[in-house]
Amino acid sequence: MIAHRTFELIAPSGYPSDSEAVRRALHRLRAQGHRVEGVGATERRYQRFAGTDGERAAELNRLVDPSRKLPDIVLAVRGGYGAVRILHGLDYDGLQRRLADRPLAFVGHSDFTAVQLALLSRAGLKTFGGPMLAGDFGAENLSQFTMQHFWSTLTKPSMTLTSTAPQLQPVDVSGVLWGGNLAVLSGLVGTPYLPPVEGGILFIEDVNEQPFRVERMIYQLHLAGILERQQALVLGDFSGGKPYDYDNGFDLDTMIEHVRAVVGIPVVTGLQFGHIPDMLTLPVGADGHLVADAHGFKLTATGYPYLG
Repeated sequence: MIAHRTFELIAPSGYPSDSEAVRRALHRLRAQGHRVEGVGATERRYQRFAGTDGERAAELNRLVDPSRKLPDIVLAVRGGYGAVRILHGLDYDGLQRRLADRPLAFVGHSDFTAVQLALLSRAGLKTFGGPMLAGDFGAENLSQFTMQHFWSTLTKPSMTLTSTAPQLQPVDVSGVLWGGNLAVLSGLVGTPYLPPVEGGILFIEDVNEQPFRVERMIYQLHLAGILERQQALVLGDFSGGKPYDYDNGFDLDTMIEHVRAVVGIPVVTGLQFGHIPDMLTLPVGADGHLVADAHGFKLTATGYPYLG
């Protein structure tokens, strides 16, 4: 039985283009007995964004206000683009003071990666890569896998996931579990919003990107010295990239084989995370332990805020 929780919606990126998906999501959450605040985040429009930069930053900064009761879950409405435009306007010191010792869960993925990594880098706040309101909670066919893993991760002090996807390199490493959308993450290289993680377990995903574009962004992380400071690179879902005749067989598997030979750290494949219906919820900034061999891999995470 899921306890009743308070959700606060934020829209730091694009506005939801499917109002019916929003309606479904709100109905489902309320039908389960949850309280949903910040619904206005689903209604704002400014160009291609869910409000002006100032409005979108204010949604996060209002969490600093001690006169407001904190929600249990801060849920991103959707991704798209725009989060990077508000990073400089967030009150990191205030958010750290108010939230560092509170079991509050920020949840989202895709463009929300920018906010997650900035919060980790500038405020030391751990968040969750997971489902969002419109595309996931509001999906026409709600994924029970996604919902079950979401609630399991947010309400327990540890997370364990296993995969039978065979791995080419043996791995047994521990470190900070971090990452998210590859395009967003690579776009933060050289900024104060990319966490300076040493010895971490870095997971990445992306959608609608051709293999050569994925490789180019991984090369950016490699040439910037970021990958060599990690224990392992874990690849999530990279669907949607349409092949070109010009590729001449340069597909995703070929790209991964090349990356594995170049980056100098183990590369694990098959993480069920990304722009997919059945997705995991992963704590960003948690203490991770990854073991992989020819029979699959096991990833555990502890040391993150959970609702209990």
